[in-house]
Amino acid sequence: MQKPARLSQQHLIVFTRYPEPHRAKTRMIPLLGAEGAANLQRQMTEHTLSTVKKLQVLEKISVEIRFTGGNLQLMQAWLGETLLGEKLDQKLDNNLIYQPQGEGDLGTRMARSLSDSFCLGAKKTIIIGTDCPAIDPQLLQTAFAYLDNSDLVLGPALDGGYYLIGLRDSIPDIFSQLFQNIDWGTSQVFPQTVGIAQKLKLSITYLRSLADIDRPEDLEIWNAQRMASESKDRGKPRHGEE
Repeated sequence: MQKPARLSQQHLIVFTRYPEPHRAKTRMIPLLGAEGAANLQRQMTEHTLSTVKKLQVLEKISVEIRFTGGNLQLMQAWLGETLLGEKLDQKLDNNLIYQPQGEGDLGTRMARSLSDSFCLGAKKTIIIGTDCPAIDPQLLQTAFAYLDNSDLVLGPALDGGYYLIGLRDSIPDIFSQLFQNIDWGTSQVFPQTVGIAQKLKLSITYLRSLADIDRPEDLEIWNAQRMASESKDRGKPRHGEE
């Protein structure tokens, strides 16, 4: 387990899984097979980190990979030690931080990661997964900005969950309650979370609703988003060109 030297005041945590066949994207196995589902997990994680890399050019943030499956060596061999390609330097915020998600349900693991980030000096922390390819750098930048004036930022997913949750360190004693008594994996996740936040009298800002890629019928969304991203990247002028 890594011991990060410091975190930026803005900290982004990416929850993902090592792309091991039969363990990754298991709902996709009937359509894609075990290897194909694992490859989808790999592609979607790399797509998400490509987005985060673009954000790191715009904003001073530290980035953490909270992983399950595999180990530190496998994760670093896959995703590298930095996003921007610099030589690894313990003083650079561009270094990728890797931590295992640990035990417990999704809520327990997210609460733990948030607690760790605030203990290490983050003022604003956002968690995303790798299932929502429509997340872009501008949306993440906006989410961090919203935390200047809101306790909680939520990105609702069309299936009733959420693709992003962000909190600021002004509520360290109560934020863990947001992850208790939630029916994870159901369409009740978002409304239950909002209900708890309202009872805690937290100020909330909502991002636009986006689709998660969880089931075989969602693959069309992934393919369309990937093609749009590739087309957008091809349309950008190369360095030195106008």
